[in-house]
Amino acid sequence: MTSHEESTVEVVRKATRELAQKFDYEYWLEKDRKHEYPWEFVKAFADGGWLGAMIPEEYGGIGLGLTESAVMMSEIAASGAGMSGGSAVHFYVFPPAPILKHGSEEMKREWLPKLAKGEILMAFGVTEPTAGVDTSRITTRAEKINGGWLVNGQKVWITNAQNAHKILLLARTSPRREDKPLHGMTLFFTDLNRERITVREIEKLGRASIDSNELFIDNLEVSDDEVVGEVDKGFYYLIDGLNPERAVVGMEGIGLGRAALELATKYAGDRVVFDRPIGKNQAVAHPLADSWIRLEAAELMAMKAAELFDADQPCGPESAAAKFLGAEAGFEACDRALSTHGGYAYAKEYHVERLWREVRLLRNAPFSQEMVLNYVSSKVLGLPRAY
Repeated sequence: MTSHEESTVEVVRKATRELAQKFDYEYWLEKDRKHEYPWEFVKAFADGGWLGAMIPEEYGGIGLGLTESAVMMSEIAASGAGMSGGSAVHFYVFPPAPILKHGSEEMKREWLPKLAKGEILMAFGVTEPTAGVDTSRITTRAEKINGGWLVNGQKVWITNAQNAHKILLLARTSPRREDKPLHGMTLFFTDLNRERITVREIEKLGRASIDSNELFIDNLEVSDDEVVGEVDKGFYYLIDGLNPERAVVGMEGIGLGRAALELATKYAGDRVVFDRPIGKNQAVAHPLADSWIRLEAAELMAMKAAELFDADQPCGPESAAAKFLGAEAGFEACDRALSTHGGYAYAKEYHVERLWREVRLLRNAPFSQEMVLNYVSSKVLGLPRAY
């Protein structure tokens, strides 16, 4: 990294930290209680130009790299916003990547400036209830009709669908082949048409202010000019969003862990039991110190992945490792913050229980820890595939 790049990263870190911290823990507690989307927070980042962080200036963004964007997302999570604030912003950061790299010029000029300004909200429609992590077995299908496609199927765990205007939707356009199971899927960037798509919200453990949904798609008509790139190559285009997603999610886990660590450290210094601060006890202090070390190490891996991505270098193993380490270090820090607070950890006013609920998601999504290990064992170590 050059000194100029380091300077840019620090400018982004300082500016986004100051902006995110204008929304305090009480704001996020209220959003969590009421299950309200944090529109005020999104608008503040839109007004600052940050939603278009990775969108080039010619399409209305500010043209930063993944390195700066990952730092921004970590600062958002670390401010106390956690995954509630992280998810509200990061859907402007990495999901548009396939459009940016493979969409038509008309598609990019029409929609990327609107995304950068926060004028539209998009959803990301890949996961299905019967396919799980085996995306090759999705059953949502798009059949060719005159001038376009007719889509039918079901999606699950779709974020933002209660409010989204557009959806980046993956559907099968050719039968699954055993020799090329990931071929034959196409990406569409289309309206989330509620006359043809039934949206049903899922009640869940955490991140209550950001909706997760089931989608039931019934004869949705999509035009030919809403195809992203070439027909049947959609899964390969998703990779352009998946590596930055993993680095960003890893950094969000790190930010969550740092928020919890800050709360726990303050509590450990203030809380007096048996005439001494509990932080004086090594059984309390050492786990917190260990978490600091692990969070710092996880950030080094995430930043390495982001730097490789920005240099247009292969970064699959590093991105997967960044997600794995960020999720583990973040969860461990939040779990230790719960232990430090003792019985008060269950009280919402101390905020650590919300951070714990939100960070736990990262061990499962968007890519489970087990699948990270499967990927590394086969792609990096050369061991036989387990799946």
